[in-house]
Parts: sequence; structure tokens; C-alpha cells
Amino acid sequence: MKVQKTLIAAALALATAPAAAQQVTFMTGPQGGSWIPLGGALKGMWEKAIPGLSITQTPGAGIANIRGVDEGKAQIGLANSNTTVDGVEGRAPYPKKVTKVCQLANLYPQYFQVVALTSANVNSYADLKGKSLVAQPKGNTAEIMTEMVLKANGLNYQSLSRVNFQAAYTDAVSLMKDGHAQVMTLGTTAPASAVMDLASARDIKLIPVDDKTFDFVKKANAGHNKLIIKAGTYPKQDRDVPVIGYSTHLVVACDLPEQTVYQMVKTMAANVDAMSAVVKAIDGMKPKDMAQDIGVPFHKGALKFYKEAGAM
Repeated sequence: MKVQKTLIAAALALATAPAAAQQVTFMTGPQGGSWIPLGGALKGMWEKAIPGLSITQTPGAGIANIRGVDEGKAQIGLANSNTTVDGVEGRAPYPKKVTKVCQLANLYPQYFQVVALTSANVNSYADLKGKSLVAQPKGNTAEIMTEMVLKANGLNYQSLSRVNFQAAYTDAVSLMKDGHAQVMTLGTTAPASAVMDLASARDIKLIPVDDKTFDFVKKANAGHNKLIIKAGTYPKQDRDVPVIGYSTHLVVACDLPEQTVYQMVKTMAANVDAMSAVVKAIDGMKPKDMAQDIGVPFHKGALKFYKEAGAM
């Protein structure tokens, strides 16, 4: 009888013991960007909601984070949907296909914006021929996009009168203000403070994406979608402008436990306000937005939640 009581006591103790600690690494963004504070908010809500989960947050960047998760250096990462798809497909700048990265959730849209001085008489991407342009540095997401939309219209950088590559939006705006560039491309939220700054000094227009260009870009990379920059977003913008978009999203290691990932997504859906307090663009996000297919395979735990929530 004593032995039986001891066994029962041991079994009860085991059943009521806290869940085994799970230590994971979360790669976010570069210093000074929004991904680090957003990562801090996510870390706090996940650790509070999931017993035993302990998260170490480290700086990172979109492409580096995908490689980090694929190589087992991290289990969670923030990224951009279009360059993540490049990794899934095994395209440059990745040395090989990523196979251990799964989709957790889309968070908020990024807008590829082509901004022209009104005096440049640019009304479509095809009109960029012979114009002077300022883009971001080679290999940057928006620079890759710039090269792609030129290609979709039978153009390349040599088709332009001049091209500048500037890391800082402020430098690009200065070139536009001074008339050294007629067109500026950038990939960011809307309204973008750099575009607002430019609009305060010069008359500008946003160039809409046409169906032919969008179809070309979407076929090349399923991580793109069409977004609308609504009328009134920028000064003197009197109509809605369709543009190419992609998502800031979260990925996880495909081998993370299904229940852990299920709880992560469920916790996010219940704490949209906490995330939007850090990044305003997240405001109003619904499970259906989080579950949009961007060409990256979903983790089983994420699928379980989205199906339960009626989001897919």
C-alpha cells in the first residue's frame, strides 16, 4: 500500500509540474527600426501566455533572419514576404533553398512607391525611360523591385538618363528637391515621412502600377500583392493609387512544437492593440489578414488556429 501511495504521489507531482522550459531565439531588425520594439512586445505577450517559453531577442534583418531560422540559429524571425519567397524558391541572394522556415503570420503591408516630380511628365512605369532616378542601394528590397518593374516594361538602368543609389531616404529626397533626380523609388509604409517631406517642397505624383507590370512581378514572386494608397494620403493626391505591395511577416522554424505555435498565433490575435501601439499599421488586423497566403508554407500550429478562427 505504501508503494502504491508513493507511486500515486509521484504521478500527481509529475502531472502538476510546470511545463518543460523551452528556450528559443527571436531575430528582429536593425537598431533604430520598428522591428526591435515590435519584437519586444511579441516576446512579452508570448512569454506571459505560454508557460515555460523563454525568448532571447537578437537584432537582425529580413534576409539574415530567414537564413538564421533555416540554419537553426533562431526559431522565430521577422521578415519581408517577397524576399522570404526568394529563399523558399532558392533565388539570389540566398545560396540555396530554405527548407526549414514556416509562415506564422502576416503583420502589416509595405508599399513599393514610385514618386515623380510633376514636371517630369511621368504617368506610367514605361515613361521612366530617359528619366533620372534615385533608388536604394543594390540588393535592397526596393532596389530589386525597381529593377523588376523596369524589366517588366522592357527597360533597365541603362535606359535611364542617370541612376543614384542612396541608403538614406533623406539623401534621396535632397536629390529630388534639387532637381538632380526626377523619380524616387522606396518600399515602406504609407504615408512615408520622406515622401511627405518631398511634397512640402515640390509638386509630386505617385505613379500607379498597371496590370501588365503587376502580373509580371506577381508571376516572378508570389510574395507580392496589389495595394491601394488611398486618395489624400499625400498632399494633392486626389485619387486612389494602386501599387505593388508585400508584407512584413513572422516566420518560425517548422520543427517548433505545434501547440507552442498555435498558442503564439492565438495570443497575437488577442493582442492586436498591444502590437499596433508599437506599429500603427497593425491596427485593425484580423486573423484573415494574418492568414493571407504569400507563398510560404504555413506551420501546422498556425494552420490549426486559422482554421478554427474561420480565417481559411
